[in-house]
Amino acid sequence: MDDIEAELNLPERDDSDSSDDEMNIKIHRGRKRLPLPSPFQETPKETGFQTSMRLCLNALREALLHHRWHEAAEYFSAYCQSLEHTSCTKRILAPEIVWRFGIEVLHHHPDSKHEDVICLYERMKNFGVKNYTKICLEQAFHLLLNGHFDEAKRHLSVAESWRYGKESLKQSLEMKLIHAYSGFLHYLSWCSKKQAFSDDDDAGTNHKMHGYFRQASVTLQETIKQPGVWDPFVLSYVNMLEYYNDLDGALSVLKDYAYDKDFPANPNAQVYLYQFLKRHKAPVDKLVKTLKVLHSLVPSHELMLEYCSLLLKSGDIQEALRVVMDLLEYSSWKRNLNAWKYLYHTLNTLKKRNQRQVGFTAWEERKDLWFNLHFRTYHARKDHLQSEELWLVKAAVLRKMGARTLHYCRCSSKDLNMT
Repeated sequence: MDDIEAELNLPERDDSDSSDDEMNIKIHRGRKRLPLPSPFQETPKETGFQTSMRLCLNALREALLHHRWHEAAEYFSAYCQSLEHTSCTKRILAPEIVWRFGIEVLHHHPDSKHEDVICLYERMKNFGVKNYTKICLEQAFHLLLNGHFDEAKRHLSVAESWRYGKESLKQSLEMKLIHAYSGFLHYLSWCSKKQAFSDDDDAGTNHKMHGYFRQASVTLQETIKQPGVWDPFVLSYVNMLEYYNDLDGALSVLKDYAYDKDFPANPNAQVYLYQFLKRHKAPVDKLVKTLKVLHSLVPSHELMLEYCSLLLKSGDIQEALRVVMDLLEYSSWKRNLNAWKYLYHTLNTLKKRNQRQVGFTAWEERKDLWFNLHFRTYHARKDHLQSEELWLVKAAVLRKMGARTLHYCRCSSKDLNMT
């Protein structure tokens, strides 16, 4: 053996080398193998058909963007071939692209007809079911906008009964909307029968009207119990309950919609509740409670002036001052004459009750902000030129707050005609 190794010029192996090799093998086995990237796989090149469809879609987008509707219609006609795309992914996406772009073109094309739009909707329902419920909803809206009420009602009724395995479960939200709008159309039918009944007082009309009420109330009641924003459906249901003098039921619906914790915060819910309470002569404390919640959600809401007025009536002048001053810090209210008059009236009330210190304290807390926001020199020039009455009221407010030294306030007290 030694002779063979010597002849091949192999180095002699030492025992220490073999032990080192064994140690390296053990260490190598003990190490975790790092993940290796998968070998690169070359993707198939884009076919001529795919290239044509991609370029056609880009041209269609460009034509839509620049409102070239005749040109867009030609590109759209060519792009419809994408519904027969060989790529599975592209073929799944194509129906929605064709639906949305096609409807956009037909809505604006000068030569398109109502029948063309309906035909496209019907065809797109059959090309992939992933958008079936959305297309049904949009088709119903189109029919309503064009005065085809009964046809819209019929299409929604058909859509309500649509089932397609797991796809119908995936579109559960749209199914809820279809169900809700179906009830809303029953409400609209009830409204038309109510008008006819008030005109001729026919017993048959009254019977039909009550039938529509039952259909609408069942659907709407079921809809608004589910957490969500259901403003038009809540108003419709409340309107019917008020008509049949079920005021307790209407109030319960509005309270649940406004205060149920499962529902998202919705300022409109507070507005509807407040309007209902005001309509039925509710006490001031209930009105104040409702508007207090609205103030916490939207401090710049247009009802805040009414809130301020109610606070003054209830004697909570300090809160009224805070509300109106908060309001005037929003850009949309900065030059609102009524808001400044409310502030002046509130300060005047504090003076009559010997509580002027409340106004002085409020001014001290906000004077740096308010000087930059309302009372710079250019504000005085602008207000004097555009609305002299606003300029005078703002100057009077400054005097009430004890800020007579500001340049804005340098106008004769005789011109103010205020006490």
